[in-house]
Amino acid sequence: MDGEGHTGRERLRQPDNDRHRLRFAVLGPVRAWRDGEPVGVGSPQQRALLAALLLRGGQTATAQELVDALWGEEPPQRALAALRTYASRLRKALGAEALISESGGYAIGLGPGTEIDADTAAAHALEAEKAASGGDRHRARELYGLALAQWDGEPLAHLPGPYAENQRTRLEEWRLSLLEHRLDLDLQLGSHAEVVSELTALTAEHPLRERLRELLMLALYRSGRQAEALAVYADTRRLLAEELGVDPRPELAELQQRILRADEELARPVEDSAPPGTATFVRPAQLPATVPDFTGRTAFVSELGDQLVTAESRVMAVSAVAGIGGVGKTTLAVHVAHTARDRFPDGQLYADLQGAGPAPAEPEAVLGAFLRALGTPDSAIPDGVEERASLYRSTLAGRRILTLLDNARDAAQVRPLLPGTEGCAALITSRVRMVDLAGAHLVDLDVMSPEEAMTLFTRIVGADRVGAEREAAMDTVAACGFLPLAIRIAASRLAARRTWTVSFLARRLADERRRLDELQAGDQAVKATFELGYGQLEAEQARAFRLLGLADGPDISVHAAAAMLDRTPEETEDLLESLVDTSLLESAAPGRYRYHDLVRLYARTCAERDEDSSSERAAAQSRLLDFYLATTARVFALARPGDRTVEHLTATEHSGLEFNDRTTALDWLFTEADCLLACVEQSTENGALRRAADLLIAAKDLADSGVHSMRYERAAAALCRASQAAGDAWAEGRAQIMLTHVHTVTGRFDQADDNARRAMELAERTDDPVTGGYALNDRGISALSRSRYEEGEKYLKRAIEVFRADGNRPSEASVLCNLSRTHLGLGRTDSAIRLAEQGVAIYADMGMTMRLANAQYALAMALTGAGRATEALDQLNQALPLFRESRQPMWEGAAHLRMAEAYMAARRPAQAASHAEQALALRAVGGDWRRGNVLTVLGRALDALGQTGRARACWQDALDIFESLNSPEASVVRKLLSSAVAA
Repeated sequence: MDGEGHTGRERLRQPDNDRHRLRFAVLGPVRAWRDGEPVGVGSPQQRALLAALLLRGGQTATAQELVDALWGEEPPQRALAALRTYASRLRKALGAEALISESGGYAIGLGPGTEIDADTAAAHALEAEKAASGGDRHRARELYGLALAQWDGEPLAHLPGPYAENQRTRLEEWRLSLLEHRLDLDLQLGSHAEVVSELTALTAEHPLRERLRELLMLALYRSGRQAEALAVYADTRRLLAEELGVDPRPELAELQQRILRADEELARPVEDSAPPGTATFVRPAQLPATVPDFTGRTAFVSELGDQLVTAESRVMAVSAVAGIGGVGKTTLAVHVAHTARDRFPDGQLYADLQGAGPAPAEPEAVLGAFLRALGTPDSAIPDGVEERASLYRSTLAGRRILTLLDNARDAAQVRPLLPGTEGCAALITSRVRMVDLAGAHLVDLDVMSPEEAMTLFTRIVGADRVGAEREAAMDTVAACGFLPLAIRIAASRLAARRTWTVSFLARRLADERRRLDELQAGDQAVKATFELGYGQLEAEQARAFRLLGLADGPDISVHAAAAMLDRTPEETEDLLESLVDTSLLESAAPGRYRYHDLVRLYARTCAERDEDSSSERAAAQSRLLDFYLATTARVFALARPGDRTVEHLTATEHSGLEFNDRTTALDWLFTEADCLLACVEQSTENGALRRAADLLIAAKDLADSGVHSMRYERAAAALCRASQAAGDAWAEGRAQIMLTHVHTVTGRFDQADDNARRAMELAERTDDPVTGGYALNDRGISALSRSRYEEGEKYLKRAIEVFRADGNRPSEASVLCNLSRTHLGLGRTDSAIRLAEQGVAIYADMGMTMRLANAQYALAMALTGAGRATEALDQLNQALPLFRESRQPMWEGAAHLRMAEAYMAARRPAQAASHAEQALALRAVGGDWRRGNVLTVLGRALDALGQTGRARACWQDALDIFESLNSPEASVVRKLLSSAVAA
C-alpha cells in the first residue's frame, strides 16, 4: 500500500537490461536483498531515508521533505550534508540505478525486478476484495492471508523520525483492517471455533476496537458459548463508557439483541463449502462404486430421486429403504446416490452401520469418521455423541451434502447422523421399516419382478446362453426367489462355468432349496444360492471363505487374513480376489476385504458345519489374535523404546509386522483400530482372555486418541466382565488397569480409583509386576486429582519400587513425573523440579519421544509453581509438537492449558487467554474435569484483561462442571465468583 500514491512510478521505472533483482521490506525491520542476498542498508537514519523513499511509491522527494521526515522540526545543523551522505551510501549498497537523484531530491528507481513487501501486500489485498465481491470467499481468505504474511513484526522497526512514527501507525491500522476482513471471512466459512483464540488475544491487545469485539461475540455464539458472547458485549459497553464516555456502536448492540433472541440465522455461517482445489474444505466422495449392470427398479429410482431433489427447498430430505436381506437395498441406494450426486456438489458421505451384525456401528464412531472426512482434524473432534452430532451439523450448515447410511439397525442409530440442514439429504437402508423416524419418506423394497430378474441374469450370463434356455433361466431366477443378491451369485457362478448349461444350474438350485426347506422364505433363496457358490469353490477357497467369516471386524486386511489362514500374504491376496470374483466377498478398499452380513453369517454356518473340528476354528481366531498382539506390541515398542512392559506380554507364535519408523507404525495402529478392538471383544467369548488383555495394553494409545476411546472402553469393560466370570485374576487385573486408564483420561477419577483398587487386589494374588505397578501409579493419580497429596505420594513411591525391581525405567520415569506433581501440590517445589528432571533424563536417555513430552509437561508444571515461567514455557514449547506428532490431542490440549498457567504466572494474561482458548478449541482436553480447569484459567486471564463479564461466564461454566463431578475445584471457583461479584 503506497503512502503517497503512484504518480511518479512509471516515470522512474528503469529498463530491465542486466540490472540486479532488488527486494525491500518495510513491514518489519527495513531490509534489502539483491538477487536473494541480504544487503547492508546502514544506520537507523540511513534506513529511515530508504523507508521514506520506498513508501513514496517511486515519487521524487525533495531534500527538505526528507530532512523533515528524518528529523522533524529540529534537524541538525548539517542535515543536508548528512542526507547526501546517507544517499551516497545507499546508492553504493544498492546500485547506481536503484537510487536516482532528480531536481534536488531523490527517488527509488523501480525496475521490473524490484519488489516491496508493502506493494505485494496491497496487490494481494486488492485481489482479495475482488474475490470477496465475486462470492469466492475461500480465495479471498487465502489472499488476505498472503497479504498479512508480508508483515514481519512492527513496521519500520527501530527507525527514528516523525515520518517513520506516522507510517508505523498507518501500517499497523492497515494490518488490523486486513486482519478484520480475514477474520470475518473465517466466520462466514464456519471456522468460528478456530478463531476464538486469535480474537481473544486481539481484543486484549486492542480493547477499544469494536469490530474485533463484534467478531469475537459472533465466534463465541457460534461455538455454543452464548453466555460468554453476551459477557463480551457487557464488558465492551462498560469499557467504552469508562474510557470514552460513549455507547457501543449500533452494529454491536444489534448483535447482542440477536444473540439474546437465539437467532438461528446468526448461528449459521454464510458459506461452509470450498471450491475445488482448496485445502480449506475437503469434499468427501465416499460413495461405493455402483454396479455396471444395475437393472430395473425404475419406479424406485425415480421416486427416491424426486425425494432427493426436494433437499434444496426444505430442511432435510430423508428417505429410508427397507427390505429383507439380499433384496438389493444397498445396490439401489448407491445407484440412486450416484445419479443424484450432481445435486450435492459439496460431497457425499457413506457409512456401513452394520445393523444386521453382532456389533452395530456406534453413532459416535461414525460421526468421528464423517467429521474427519469433512476435513476436521482429530484434535478438534470432541467426545460424546451429542457433541459430535452438534459439530457435524455445524460443519454441514450451508453445504449441500448427501449422506448414505447403509444397513442401519434402527432409527435410534440413525438420528444422530442426520444432517438436519437445508440442502442436505440422507438416504438410509435397513431391514426394518423406520416408522419412528420423523419426516422420513419410507420405501418398501420387494423382490424383483420376473422381467427385472431375467434382465439382470441375462446381463451377467449373456444373451445367447439365456436365449437358448429361457424357461430354465426363469426357473433359475425363481429358485433365487427373485432376490438380486442370489441372482447375482448364481449368475456369476454360471458365467464362470462355460461348460454348464442353464438347465444344469436350475437343477442344482432346486436340490439346494430342498436341503434348506427349514429356512424362512426370504433367506431360503439366498442361502440356496450361497450353497451353490460355496459348493463350487476349490478347497483352499472354501477354507478361506469359512475361516475369514469368523472375524468380527468390519473388514480385514490382507496381512490379518494371511495370519488367520496361515498362508503367505501373496497366496492370501490371490484367494481373496478369487472370492471377490464369485461375489462371495467384497473389496472394501485396496488391500482390505469384507463380507455382506448375510454372507458372513453363512460363512460361519459353513465353518461350524464343515470344519473337521472346532479346534481349527479356534486356531484361526487364535492366529488372528496373535497377529494383532504381535504387531501392536511392535508399535508399542517403537513408541516406547526400553519399556519392559512388552517383555511381560504373552508370547505369540506370529512375529507380527515390522515397521521402518514410528509414524508408519502409528498409521497401522489407527487404521486397524476397529478390527483390533473387535478382536479383543470377540476373544472374551472364546477364552483367549490373557492375550486379549495384553492386546489392550499394547494398544493403549487408542485410549488417548479421543477418536477410538469409546470403543476401547467398551472392549476393556467386556474383558473385565469375562475375566471375572472365568476367575482369571491375571487377565482381569490387566483389563482393570486399562479400564482405569480410560477413566483417568476422561476425568472420571472416582471410577478410575475403583478400578485401580480392584487391580491392586488382583496384583497381590498374581504377583504381576505390570498390574501391580500400573495400579499403584493409577491410584496415585486418582489421589492427586482429588488433592489428596499425602495419600498419592504413598502409592507413587510404592509404584516406583515395583518398576525399579522390574528394571522398567520408562515406567519408573512416568511415576517420577506424577510424584513431581504430588510434591508440587504439597508445596515442595524444589523436589518437584528434581523429580521431573529425573523423568526427563530417563526418557531422553532412552529416546522416548512421546514420553519425553510427558516429562517435559510435568517439569513445566513444577517450574511454573516455582515462579520460573519462562523456563516452563520453553519445556512446553518443546513438548507441544511431540504430542501433535504422536496424535495425542488430549495431551496437546493439556499442554496449552499449562502454557496458559505459565503465562498467567508471568503476568501475560493475553497470551494465557489465547492458549486456554486453543485448549478449548481442540475439544479433546480429556473430559469435563479438564475442560473445567481450562475454563477456570481462561476466566483468570480474562479477568486480568478487564473482561470481567466474560470471566464470570467462564467461571460459572466451570463451577457447573465441578459441582456435577463433586470435584474439590468447585470451592476454588466459588471463591473466584464471589470475589468478582464483590468487586
